[in-house]
Amino acid sequence: MAKQSSLIFISGGVRSGKSRFAERLAANIVNQTAGSLHYIAAGQSSDPEMERRIARHQEDRSKSGLNWKTWERSRDLNGLSSVFTSNDVVLLDCLTTLLNNEFFTNEDQWKGALFQDQILCSIIEGVEHIRKSCRVLIVVSNEVLNEKISNNELVFTYGRMLGRLHQRIVASANEAYLVEAGIPIRMKGAEGHERSHDSRDGIRCWEEPDCDSGLQGLCQ
Repeated sequence: MAKQSSLIFISGGVRSGKSRFAERLAANIVNQTAGSLHYIAAGQSSDPEMERRIARHQEDRSKSGLNWKTWERSRDLNGLSSVFTSNDVVLLDCLTTLLNNEFFTNEDQWKGALFQDQILCSIIEGVEHIRKSCRVLIVVSNEVLNEKISNNELVFTYGRMLGRLHQRIVASANEAYLVEAGIPIRMKGAEGHERSHDSRDGIRCWEEPDCDSGLQGLCQ
């Protein structure tokens, strides 16, 4: 019987150590499964700070001594779903940046509920398709909702979308962690990915009053 694929969600604040924990976890899993390591980089070199962060992550992976295959993907996760095999361990870093890239593609449409739902469903579909094609998918995201969200409507809308996205992915995840000051706190799941539950039902469309019924098929 084939092994069920697993989805692991990891969140934390800026400089919390979440990415390093995710990379260590991916390496540990690959050592147990004899698979290959893949890194989906959603970040874009848009400013000096982002360039430094990208360079730091690249250096960390290089120093690990592991053979990471990196995929630069700032948008459209679905385009990668066919490149992985059933033994691969895939790390997506990070969901926050991916949403940002999709959300600001067309700034004139961001207020539209249909546009927002299409973005969320597209990301959820991409995560689900990659999860099904590999052994383990680890998704990293920033925990930005602990602070007061700005009164700016654009920022508020983005924060609301990120919260919805986190809830839907965690609902389908086998394991979920919150990393604070370098310490991972298990929020969901058994003791280790090898005991993960059957998640064949996948990620379905959120059941919120404002969800457009016409998008149900996109999220299933």
